[in-house]
Amino acid sequence: MRLKDCHNFQDFRKLAKRRLPGPIFNYIDGAADDETTYDRNTQAFRDCDLVPNVLTGVADIDMSVTVMGQKLDMPIYCSPTALQRLFHHDGERAVAAAAEKYGTMFGVSSLGTVSLAEVRKKHKNPQCYQFYFHKDRGLNRAMMESAKEAGVEVMMLTVDSITGGNRERDLRTGFSIPFRLTLGGVAQFVMKPMWGINYVTHEKFAMPQLDEHVDMGSGALSISRYFTEMLDPSMTWDDVAEMVKFWDGQYCLKGIMSVEDAKRAVDIGCTGIILSNHGGRQLDGSRAPFDQLAEIVDAVGDKIDVIMDSGIQRGTHVLKALSLGAKAVGGGRFYLYPLAAAGQAGVERALGLMRTEIERDMRLMGCKSVADLSRANLRFR
Repeated sequence: MRLKDCHNFQDFRKLAKRRLPGPIFNYIDGAADDETTYDRNTQAFRDCDLVPNVLTGVADIDMSVTVMGQKLDMPIYCSPTALQRLFHHDGERAVAAAAEKYGTMFGVSSLGTVSLAEVRKKHKNPQCYQFYFHKDRGLNRAMMESAKEAGVEVMMLTVDSITGGNRERDLRTGFSIPFRLTLGGVAQFVMKPMWGINYVTHEKFAMPQLDEHVDMGSGALSISRYFTEMLDPSMTWDDVAEMVKFWDGQYCLKGIMSVEDAKRAVDIGCTGIILSNHGGRQLDGSRAPFDQLAEIVDAVGDKIDVIMDSGIQRGTHVLKALSLGAKAVGGGRFYLYPLAAAGQAGVERALGLMRTEIERDMRLMGCKSVADLSRANLRFR
């Protein structure tokens, strides 16, 4: 299979699986416990049907949205994800360039492999910083100050990851940073020599957001141990309120799933919330964000920008979320598989296909703009 033969999410997934060593593919592909929430995230969209209108005159389509003060040319953005240069040696650089081409937002993670400042300097499209709350309060402030200095528009605090999820695929392979692999995990790297050649012949792997503060490279600190040992499970709403005040700008919480928490986010001055279960990678058995979307929009949608991620694979998924009241949607795996498959060209193809799907589906729905989408267009089984 070649990149030009990829036409959807599953095609990109298959090509990524062919090109990545098993432990790295399973890090992207896997989820927590029995992976039931991961499956439910997409199943939730299948339980909702679209009801189109016809003869509405849809020669011109406007799919642009404004979310947290950022104008996006399409209503889906590239959610910040960790370790991108493990998947392809260009990592965040490829994602940023592809997102800029399509006029949408991208993000860099605390566990990102390219510095915030580098991609902010090079690309002009909106950029968010996905941030974890560390036990070291000085580290938290220093990382936010770095983001401010870099000119990042949106701070995105992940609140559903105060400890690592039980990702059993990673436990079986021994996936960690640096690598401490099981024998089976080593064998899977041997079977994909081109990945290894690219890894050793390109820029040394690093996590610049953390490298000044945390030794992630010389010991055996795994990603799971980072979540368990470095992050602060005692974080409270008061802690977050202080960060929102310090940032004094667009600030969203990623991982909100209840109406009560959505209301608290409004109360402390957040400008956005992202309904997310971390792609099924944290609490298995939790609800899908799409299942929670309507009641949260009804509760706070007039006071704060409500966004969702987890499970987005198709343009119709995006339209269903927008019809329920989401201002935009984020996706991770939808661009990570293409990144792993072909770098920037893969991410561009994924975004291009998604844009084409959304445009075509809006025409078929009889909607000229995102504002035309409403719950009248949906029926739930």
